[in-house]
Amino acid sequence: MESCSGEAMSHNGSNIPHTPSRLQLDLSGAAIQGSIEDRNPAIVLPNQEDDTYHLAIDLGGSLIKLVYFSKQSDVSALGNASPCSPFSRSDSGKAGILSRQQARFPTQGGRLHFVKFETSKLSDCIEFIKSKGLNCYDIEDIANGIQSEEGSIIKATGGGAFKFADMFKEKLGVTFDKEDEMSCLVAGANFLLKAIRDEAFTHLEGHKQFVQIDPNDLFPYLLVNIGSGVSMIKVDGDGIFQRVSGTNVGGGTFWGLGRLLTKCRNFDEILELSQRGDNSSVDMLVGDIYGGLDYTKIGLSASTIASSFGKVISDEKDLSGYRREDIALSLLRMISYNIGQIAYLNALRYGLKRIFFGGFFIRGHAYTMDTMSFAVSFWSKGEAHAMFLRHEGFLGALGAFVSYDKLGLTNLTSHQFVERFPMGAPYAGGKIHGPPIRDLNEKISWMEKFVQNGIEITAPVPMAITGTTGLGGFERPLSHSSSLRSDSSAALNVGVLHLVPSLEPFPLLADPKGYEPNTIDFSDPEEQEYWFGILSDQLPDLVQKAVASEGGTDGAKRRGDAFARAFRAHLARLREEPAAYGKLGLANLLELREECLREFHFKDAYLAIKQRENEASLAVLPDLLLELDNLDQDERLLAIIEGVLAGNIFDWGSRACVELYQSGTILEIYRMSRSKMQRPWRVDDFDTFKMSWDRPHFRALLFVDNSGADIILGMLPLARELLRRGTEVVLVPNSFPAINDVTVMELLNLLEEASKDSAANSSEASFPKLLVVGNGCGSPCIDFRQVSSELATIARDADLVVLEGMGRALHTNYTAHFKCDSLKLAMIKNQRLAEKLIGGSIYDCVCRYEPRTQL
Repeated sequence: MESCSGEAMSHNGSNIPHTPSRLQLDLSGAAIQGSIEDRNPAIVLPNQEDDTYHLAIDLGGSLIKLVYFSKQSDVSALGNASPCSPFSRSDSGKAGILSRQQARFPTQGGRLHFVKFETSKLSDCIEFIKSKGLNCYDIEDIANGIQSEEGSIIKATGGGAFKFADMFKEKLGVTFDKEDEMSCLVAGANFLLKAIRDEAFTHLEGHKQFVQIDPNDLFPYLLVNIGSGVSMIKVDGDGIFQRVSGTNVGGGTFWGLGRLLTKCRNFDEILELSQRGDNSSVDMLVGDIYGGLDYTKIGLSASTIASSFGKVISDEKDLSGYRREDIALSLLRMISYNIGQIAYLNALRYGLKRIFFGGFFIRGHAYTMDTMSFAVSFWSKGEAHAMFLRHEGFLGALGAFVSYDKLGLTNLTSHQFVERFPMGAPYAGGKIHGPPIRDLNEKISWMEKFVQNGIEITAPVPMAITGTTGLGGFERPLSHSSSLRSDSSAALNVGVLHLVPSLEPFPLLADPKGYEPNTIDFSDPEEQEYWFGILSDQLPDLVQKAVASEGGTDGAKRRGDAFARAFRAHLARLREEPAAYGKLGLANLLELREECLREFHFKDAYLAIKQRENEASLAVLPDLLLELDNLDQDERLLAIIEGVLAGNIFDWGSRACVELYQSGTILEIYRMSRSKMQRPWRVDDFDTFKMSWDRPHFRALLFVDNSGADIILGMLPLARELLRRGTEVVLVPNSFPAINDVTVMELLNLLEEASKDSAANSSEASFPKLLVVGNGCGSPCIDFRQVSSELATIARDADLVVLEGMGRALHTNYTAHFKCDSLKLAMIKNQRLAEKLIGGSIYDCVCRYEPRTQL
């Protein structure tokens, strides 16, 4: 395969520009930390060894919110990058591959972290800032990450920016650059709605539905910020807004009255108390007035509240005669209904259909959201919708954060953010256990302690530093009843936002706005449970492979056990609340598993297996190429496509495939698979594809799948055939490992070995050059909303996309349409997928060809 040597491929006489693919994210250091005292914390803390800078703070009357940025390790220079980086060794001389000197990120990547404190615990906030060194960067040097010993100028908003300015100057040596509070709220909301894909959602009768917001069709909307009081803001654009209304009955009212009436110590304790309440013993209901009947004429059910706390009027009991739980729930419903109704009336006044609620009053608390949603839906007769934000309490802090215009943060979009959910402290027996988890060994030790004590870890719960409060979770009501289950495991809803400037949308999508990568409908509980079961069943084998990849040492075994417990905890969490981490799809679930492996320092769980399979396949590649060369053109094309489908049987992510591995060698399985390639296949567009073969393509992108026979005996012969026709070929593997998928560096080495053994089989003197470009991800699937900048650049001139494998062509993108010709090739190794997707059975083949979409 001479095509992997020579100079860089060019088009119209100019070299194709290269930008680096996304690096492997080291999540091991991004542990969520905290203290044992907090009930539902959701605090994100960074790797302690990261340099941190760029802090913004919102000092409210009840809570202090911080947003800060930490640099991504090894992101600005790739000299110490992992072996999966998309460039060759400096002495390789391979074509179309970046050298270390060329590979530089144009923009600094990193992570966004979210922290909050009660304002009454200001000293804890100050100590936290000092411990992280967040007070040691000057605003003029932020873009360059230059540290200053004289303190820094920090963006700040909220009333406390004035009230506590002198204290921060005295304790930390920092000066506040004060930003207007209302401007920050709007800027923060706009940032979230434009930059975070699964940010907005509706919540009615316990059902959460994520809403995809088109950034080009965002305005106008009503922003209802519920802090101590409530502000209602009509937003018409970036920086264009007006406060149109408000009310002094807000979160402070709930907290203040709740503390007086229930003696609770903090806001979250009152919320928790309300979950066990029955407001009918305190509130006067419509049924109380009408003898248990509905007032159907005006659409009021018997359970509708006619008068909050109205039943107390006729009772002779004093305060001690009422249950605290009932009082807390009545108070929560009263304030929530009031805010929801006022919000709708203002939306009606200005003709607005979208109402976004934010602020720490909500806390992701299901009953609060349900109550507000009911009020908006009831008064609007279902025409208006209440929507909520996952980062609801950080609007002001985020607005102050993005005002650092030197970093150009206001222009960031959703494709440049990746949200991760590393394992926090274990949740078991109704409590959060453990001190702040600062490193991997400490995390593993605490997990082992739980197992030794016979306690099942049921959820990965984020931890908060001492003195902080929790975000709360997305608890759901029990069916349609008036009660709410206690669910403190539902706290993990805000992760670490990784800023990856080198990610871009794939430019060849025919309908970027309507694109949905996941083919399987994960809104179906039965579908969810099936795949949760599949991943659970695969865990023992995966752990075995992962431990073996690290030499089988005692340390690797400890990490393997910890990974298994952590991932089981993730699955348990998602079984309880599928939307806990945002919109859930099979692709997200599979990527979560890979990220969890990386979190416990398993860089490539199938490395040893891949190496063995590559060696076996390379040994027979010359004979296969010679066999193909002896066929005429039409026979050769069919044999090549059959080879791709046969090679795709090798997939360690498939239970059926694992069973095959146990009963035969890789070559035996490949030959058996080839012998069964009888047409017609279940989806068979080969003849249509063959007709298009008369028109050579200019550039083909081949999204390859597994190592071993799949890439070597399947996809490389296809790439070689395209090259012989004069087509420029770009092989697109994973940027970093997932199951047994081939990675960039592996593929480079394979091409080098293949070229040594197969050069004599080629009759042509020269071919266009072959490129290898990482896709920017480390998952068995591919989400075309986020690919590497290098791939996006090269793809703009491509006129053929080949998606190979179940993850890329079936689990995701089976229904995706492209601006160019596309060919989707896969052998199905899952019976349920076969039935759901194509009405077939296991080992059916898919050859789906679609000419380019006419726009």
